Parts: sequence; C-alpha cells; structure tokens
Amino acid sequence: MARPPKSAAVALRDGLSPCCLALPRLRHSPWPTLLDHLAERLPRIPREQWRARLRCGEVVDEQGQPLDEHTPYLHGQRIYYWRDVADEAPIPFEAPILFQDEHLLVVDKPHFLPVTPGGRYVRETLLVRLKARLGLPELSPLHRIDRDTAGLVLFSVRAAERDAYQRLFRERRVDKTYEAIAPWCDDRPWPQRRLSHLCTDEAAFYRMREASPDEGRAPNSETWIEPLQRLGPQGQWARYRLRPITGKRHQLRVHMAALGLPILDDPFYPTVRRGPHDPDDPARPLRLLARAIAFDDPITGQRRAFTSARELAGPPD
Repeated sequence: MARPPKSAAVALRDGLSPCCLALPRLRHSPWPTLLDHLAERLPRIPREQWRARLRCGEVVDEQGQPLDEHTPYLHGQRIYYWRDVADEAPIPFEAPILFQDEHLLVVDKPHFLPVTPGGRYVRETLLVRLKARLGLPELSPLHRIDRDTAGLVLFSVRAAERDAYQRLFRERRVDKTYEAIAPWCDDRPWPQRRLSHLCTDEAAFYRMREASPDEGRAPNSETWIEPLQRLGPQGQWARYRLRPITGKRHQLRVHMAALGLPILDDPFYPTVRRGPHDPDDPARPLRLLARAIAFDDPITGQRRAFTSARELAGPPD
C-alpha cells in the first residue's frame, strides 16, 4: 500500500517533519480518548508525557489544529506529532548550496556531517538543516554518501518527482566521479576495474566486505580506478579518480582497501581505527571527495553537471 501524503497544513518544526499516526477503524473502540490510545499503542512514551504533549499542543490533526487530553478517539483519523530530540553537539562545518531550482537542490557537503537522521544524529544532519533553513518539507536526498565523505549531494525538492530522479541512479544513468588520496602503487596496470560482491561484515555491522570466491556470489559492485597525480616527498601517495558504476555502501572504500590501497585516514578499512560512536578527529578526515556528477534531467530534459568546490587535504609530509 502506498504511503499516504503528508498533510500540507502540518508544518516542519526546526526542520523536523512530523510523525503521522493513523487511528485504526474499529467497530467498537477500546479507547475512550486519544490519550488512552496513544498510551497503549506507543508505550515507550509514558502516559503522563503524552498528556503533557497534548496539553502543550504538540499533537495535531490533519488541519494542524491542536488536540488535547480530552479529545475522543476518532476512527480513521490521522494525527501528527513531533519527536523529542535530545541535545546534540553541533557539527561545526557548513554545507554551501551550489544549485537550487524548483526541482533540484545540490549541496557541497563537508566531512563528518551525516546526510539523514539516524542514531545519535537528528538535527545535526544535512537534511534537517536544509529543511529548517529553506522550509522545504518534501526535500529528500537522491543518493547515498557516507558521513565521512565530502562532496556533492543531490536532493529532490518535490516528492512527486523523487522517483524519476532516483530511477536514474537505479538504472545507472548518472556519471559519478570521486577523488581519493591513497598509497601509490608501481606494479599495477591502470586503469583498474574492481568487480566484486559486497556484503555486510558479520563481525562489524557498520562495515562491508568483499565476498570470497569460495562463497560463489555474483558481483554486485563495480568501480573504475586510475591515478591522477603522485603526491608526497617521495611520491609514496597518489590522487586517484574513482568512477563507481554501482552504488553499494562503502563501495569505494572497500575496493581501494582490497587493492592494498586504503584511502588515507579511513577509520574502518582495512582495519577499524575508530568505532562508529567514537569522537571524530577533524584533523584526520577521510580523503574521499564526491567531485562531480552529471546526468540528463528527467523532468526538464536539460543536461545537468555539477562539480564540488572542495579540495582534499594533502598527505602527510
């Protein structure tokens, strides 16, 4: 069943979209009031906390009108409420907007800033920041990019157009170019085509791994890799161009590590240097940048091409 559209009358709050709850249609309701239903259906929030939310106008109907603790249970009604969000330490990096029209938004993301809410990050995410700043409730990212990776992130402005853009990524009709700094290697022919099956690392849920040939899994990831420039006083480092054909989680990081060329300051590959909940080290960002992206716009028919203005910090001396 398709997800019902959100009510246009229920606004964002500090960039956070409301949660929508549909009340079941029952012949005989066991709940005299909305408060009774909320306390039983969502017990992780104590009844007294629901009562306080209702008294403060933090639960509303589809017209945005506040509901109180005495509101009767109405079969089939849709109600909206906002999650309580714990205080988050600010991430002190900004994400400039490179392009915006009525269909697309293109942002140049810094290292360490997550794109979407999850885990310990909600308000300090690119999506929530942009919704709060621009007042665009239907804004949605069109592709994935790691929190540790910097560079281009594309967003759909209108929910009705989102699938048309995401289909480009699913059908591999988007040209994506990344840059990375990693060790130089003299004894490999370039460019390299890395083709493998990526799957979740059972030993660490936040990592991916390449399946071994013995597992007999068909390849599901492909990357083209070539050096652009040797770096470092002895030329022991290089700047690489990476062209992912597929878009698996951590694909570029795993492929580079599998070649024996781990990306500089990667906290997860080839070994875990920093856990997913450990503090970041701003002086050691992952040297991976989503440099450029190009595609034919499915809505306007225009050729779109965008380039990040960011530069990767060089290797150590």
